[in-house]
Amino acid sequence: MAGWMPDPEVEDRPLAEINVTPLVDVMLVLLVIFIILAPVMANSLKVNLPRVAGDPTLSQPPLTVILQADGVIRVNDEPLSGEHLAERLRTAVRHDPELLLRIDGDGATPYEKLAQLLSLAQEQGIHRIAFTTLRP
Repeated sequence: MAGWMPDPEVEDRPLAEINVTPLVDVMLVLLVIFIILAPVMANSLKVNLPRVAGDPTLSQPPLTVILQADGVIRVNDEPLSGEHLAERLRTAVRHDPELLLRIDGDGATPYEKLAQLLSLAQEQGIHRIAFTTLRP
């Protein structure tokens, strides 16, 4: 191979192969650009939220119900059973018909328990319900 000389007839013919290296380079650059911009575009959704001139504080603090994964239900850090929970919600609605029920649920709480609590709250006349979550 050290003494190899190119054939002059072969050099004069046009190449019959496509050089894909520039195409691959361009595609990789576009891929990197989309990988970088995708999270930015997904988190930059602009929404015009309404503004109110009222006081943001509530007339009364919300009634907090905590659903734990082991099935224990607490109302304002006081453990209650299912029967007592219904009575507690009924009493709270009598005192404040516009009661806000705040639900703190453990991430491992079965969905069935949450659905039962929502049904019980609706039966007692509670229509304002908030769920407590953590910021991502």
